[in-house]
Amino acid sequence: MSSAVIYIDELYRNSDDPWHLREGWYEHRKRALTLALLPRPRYRNAFEPGCANGELTAALAPRCDMLLAVDLHETAVSLARERVADLPQVRVEQRMVPLEWPTDTGPFDLIVISEFAYYLDAADLETLAARISASLTPDGTLLACHWRRPFAEALESADAAHALFDERCGLSRLAHHDEPDLLIDVWSRDARSVAQREGLL
Repeated sequence: MSSAVIYIDELYRNSDDPWHLREGWYEHRKRALTLALLPRPRYRNAFEPGCANGELTAALAPRCDMLLAVDLHETAVSLARERVADLPQVRVEQRMVPLEWPTDTGPFDLIVISEFAYYLDAADLETLAARISASLTPDGTLLACHWRRPFAEALESADAAHALFDERCGLSRLAHHDEPDLLIDVWSRDARSVAQREGLL
């Protein structure tokens, strides 16, 4: 069991909201920025690995026809299922990503990697980038959002993870939000085609 898994298990033993996802100002603001940076009003089939207790999942759901949210931790999956119980378009599963990537439910036109990638080592990040690239539809969107400050359980930095996505996923960057605490990037396979479809060009 990795140190990150042990760390998160311990957090959930002490609280059902260890990162203050429900009430924390950082989390509220980050969700608002995340939703605002998505280039399309609605997505057909979305995927959110590392969903924690489902607060971002619930915020994404109104813009998705279908949304698969997964987490490695049994407690997180249980909490997320409770959070989205009244949202029939959302399914929550326990999976280890990127190893247990949901090839049976893709392709996805939205993948959201939020506060998750820095727990992966370099090899798993490479695998994650490959899975993302293989699973996005031709008009798909990738959004990555991560805390930038270092902490002991992080195996990679937010900046390193986003740089790898930028290099390996074969996507064009649509948006970039950069501040000392927070990094958000949005990519698409073809930035111009997204703008044309939404009537921006």
